Amino acid sequence: MSLKKDCAKPFVKWAGGKSQVLNEIRAKYPPFLGEKIKKYAEPFVGGGAVLFDILNHFNLDEVYIGDINCELICTYTVVQSNVSQLVECLHEIEAVYLSANEEQRKNIYYSNREAFNLLKATSENHAAPSFAKGCLNLSSDSSVKLAALFIFLNRTCFNGLYRVNSKGGYNVPQGSYKNPCICDEENLRNVSTKLQRVHIVHGDYSLAKNFIDDKTFAYFDPPYRPLSTTASFTSYSQSGFDDNAQIALAGVINEMSERGAYILASNSDPKNADKKDNFFDNLYARHKILRIEASRAINSAGNGRGKIRELLISNG
Repeated sequence: MSLKKDCAKPFVKWAGGKSQVLNEIRAKYPPFLGEKIKKYAEPFVGGGAVLFDILNHFNLDEVYIGDINCELICTYTVVQSNVSQLVECLHEIEAVYLSANEEQRKNIYYSNREAFNLLKATSENHAAPSFAKGCLNLSSDSSVKLAALFIFLNRTCFNGLYRVNSKGGYNVPQGSYKNPCICDEENLRNVSTKLQRVHIVHGDYSLAKNFIDDKTFAYFDPPYRPLSTTASFTSYSQSGFDDNAQIALAGVINEMSERGAYILASNSDPKNADKKDNFFDNLYARHKILRIEASRAINSAGNGRGKIRELLISNG
């Protein structure tokens, strides 16, 4: 699929992002997407590689995205509704950071990380999840500032990780980049245009059940099941996503499949570490399971990089 000049692409780096395996995922799109299937749902949107591929190539009636990560959803909402102010803020941050020396950049990074965590603590709302309106209880200016800091940290931190500690504080160290692109204005404006008719929801994936029907293509890309007890390198939230959560997700996926929706899901392949581990084979026995190759993009140990298998699970 060729891209037009006004096409959008992910504006943040994201652990487990799907850009490198888009061809394999595209091959599993429903055959009548944009015709009989006029809705799309992505309840774990992350960096949105599949979302933007869909928006760039198909004319759909309704699109739903969601995520439990409040700051990520805040940033999507600001890009959608206030991109000009966001771009202005990012240009200011970029100019200061790129003109600084190494020691100054270090100070700027950790000062901005602290500012982000202060805004994050202000924005967090533990009431019932809802459709994103700004950044929950933040003012418009504070929402833009949080989104700008989110993008800045994503572009300058170690390997684009999003990781929080037990108290919910973002704690990823500074990365080593000579000339990071902090403000990609053209793409941000393209993304904003593509998001204008998208429902952006902060909350648990189960909220998507109210949107998904038999005219929907739903793609589920949850936090992957770790291949070992030490393999989990990131946490989107304090709650994590354990085997019980994977089982609960499979229940929702089965329910949506029975509703008539076209379902696609991604996850790690436990057989990378243990050929006898049939966790997902058993959990999704009623569906089709395709094993594809993907590069391990984030690992601090050199011998941990390379090709591993991932799963694509579908009902069609």
